[in-house]
Amino acid sequence: MSDRHTTTAASLNVYIQGQGFPILGLHGHPGTGRSLSVFTNHLSKRYKTFAPDLRGYGKSRYNRNFEMNDHLTDLEALLDRLEIEKCLVLGWSLGGILAMELALRLPERVTGLILVATAAKPRGSHPSITWQDNLYTGVAALLNYIKPSWQWNIETFGRRSLFRYLIQQHTSTSYNYIAKEAVPAYLQTSPAATRALYSAIQSGYNRLPDLPLIQCPTLVLAGDQDRHITSDSSLETAQHLQNSRWQCYANTAHLFPWEVPQLVLSDIDRWLEEHPQVISSQKPVDY
Repeated sequence: MSDRHTTTAASLNVYIQGQGFPILGLHGHPGTGRSLSVFTNHLSKRYKTFAPDLRGYGKSRYNRNFEMNDHLTDLEALLDRLEIEKCLVLGWSLGGILAMELALRLPERVTGLILVATAAKPRGSHPSITWQDNLYTGVAALLNYIKPSWQWNIETFGRRSLFRYLIQQHTSTSYNYIAKEAVPAYLQTSPAATRALYSAIQSGYNRLPDLPLIQCPTLVLAGDQDRHITSDSSLETAQHLQNSRWQCYANTAHLFPWEVPQLVLSDIDRWLEEHPQVISSQKPVDY
């Protein structure tokens, strides 16, 4: 995704909260800007958060074919439209990949990165999916949407569904997020967005050699049982970054911010306190 395209930027729907230094939040696949509420509701108490629906997701409707690079064109245009000169970028899964790409493309505008369940050379360990998996997942998702966090549904269908690879802690907190944010996001994800992502994966996406070019501080967070993007591939990404902190959460998977939200948010707060330059528009002074 290194070459710029001449594609016209799509106008993205964006959710804006709070006041202060700008934090750009980028969701995963499937997802929407609202899927990041676990982060934006907290961070917007002290900062101004911007969480767009990426092209082909949520309310940013786009049905024609496009490439992953086009997301970067859209995001650069969004920063220009909102007059954001510098920002911290938080990205979850696909959003984390786009966050790294944005830092490579616009290093002067990205002050820092928070990378959640992502990797510059993503690898998965997801087992084969059976028809029973799909059946249980459909039933569990529907019942959970109608009656969020219903314990009978969690025990009867949730633990046997594909949710078992997305979360390890089958709690009411996790299932509430799935009901409110995961299911609506899935229904609003266009086939074009899915094709763009799978095309990039099939091409053997690997940005590890370019990561040393990213100089800004980076926090890399992972779930130790993540089967979609393994914690090993996230660790490998952290090791290739020049200025990174690595944190891995036990007994969690790809949706770990919905499993242990308070733990994740407290670690982000601590990292922000230790790296005040990522939430400052001031250039460092050379002595």
